[in-house]
Amino acid sequence: MSKATIFSSIKPSLLTLTIGGFCIGMTEFMMMGVLPDVAKTLSVSIPEAGHLISAYALGVVIGAPLMAVVAGKYSPKKLLIGLMLMYGVFNALFAMAPSFPLLLVTRLCAGLPHGAFFGIGAVVASKLADKGKEARAVALMFAGLTIANIIGVPLGTYIGHNYSWRISFFIIAAIALITAGSIKKWMPALPVAPNSSFSESAKAFKKPEPWLIIGISAIGTGGLFTWISYIAPLMTQVAHFPANAVTFIMIVAGLGMAVGNFMGGRLADRFSPLKTTSFLLLSMIASLLIVSAVSYYQVPAVIMTFVTGAVAFAVIAPMQMLMINAAKGSEMLASSSLQASANMGNALGAFLGGLPIAAGYSYTSPEYVGAGLAFTGLLLCIVLMRRQKTVQTNKITPVRKPEVKQVGHSPVYSS
Repeated sequence: MSKATIFSSIKPSLLTLTIGGFCIGMTEFMMMGVLPDVAKTLSVSIPEAGHLISAYALGVVIGAPLMAVVAGKYSPKKLLIGLMLMYGVFNALFAMAPSFPLLLVTRLCAGLPHGAFFGIGAVVASKLADKGKEARAVALMFAGLTIANIIGVPLGTYIGHNYSWRISFFIIAAIALITAGSIKKWMPALPVAPNSSFSESAKAFKKPEPWLIIGISAIGTGGLFTWISYIAPLMTQVAHFPANAVTFIMIVAGLGMAVGNFMGGRLADRFSPLKTTSFLLLSMIASLLIVSAVSYYQVPAVIMTFVTGAVAFAVIAPMQMLMINAAKGSEMLASSSLQASANMGNALGAFLGGLPIAAGYSYTSPEYVGAGLAFTGLLLCIVLMRRQKTVQTNKITPVRKPEVKQVGHSPVYSS
């Protein structure tokens, strides 16, 4: 198949979600790159400026269920437009905020639409996709995140370093408005889901399956963040790369994430989301252990940066489809909640990964913590797999009725 055929087969409605993912990816990850510039502008320490990263993550966790409360009242198209307009407004306000407290507030508010956009977008993508290609459509949306890490974040960081970080966030606000306009033009008007009130949607969480999936996301994917949070000191202190090589290494990681994202979508469509998630968590365990062993050598360290990035991002689309399939009738709330749990995994992985470093161990030690988190996620996958088999067995096994034998005038029941 030619490249022209491949790109012509991609629906413009799905590309609008990719642009949104690009915008969100720049907002979330660019802050790490411009943190010293923000700290210098406002005369605060870098650790204090780091609270802006935490504020955004907190906004994602709060916003996912909060946005879902109003989601049932509007069509998905209107919701996605509204969420991107919010994103544009709060990023513009962040770019103009004159003081650190106002930066914290606007940064938290900028995180509010994040989880809901990806959650609702994943449901919309799966509905717009051709049959059998649902996970690939979801992966196309999340491709925006990976493209942001390859192009948007380095570009925004360069502008922040050489001109002003405020310009970088104004650019994000402009991209958010472009996303809203593209959704308005190209996204079909999908109907409001029936019985989509918050109380009705919340009934899905009476079953253990969504909670198990949230656990897999919050704990299992924490392995990614134990690795990525400390990749800079790992490469400079252990692999002995110069500091200016970290940008190149992050681009390698971003390329791996891009490849892995599409790989995960194809695997989930070909096999099943649960089997794919289990396999990828097992692969993440192996990958992190290999990273800890080979990071003393530069070439293997770079190769494993690509591989680990690919494995880590390959799990996103399968997990999103896993949640959508497990919460029929409550897909938007459940899918948004998964985004909140992923950000809890971000915080958990970074915190736990830092503990052995603080205790004086090598910068390779977070990889062992990450492997443990991924292994816990794998165990939860096994629990979910067994539960699904039990439920399926109960559905297909007929209830045996006792035989009735007539003895004289009285029936006799035998088992």
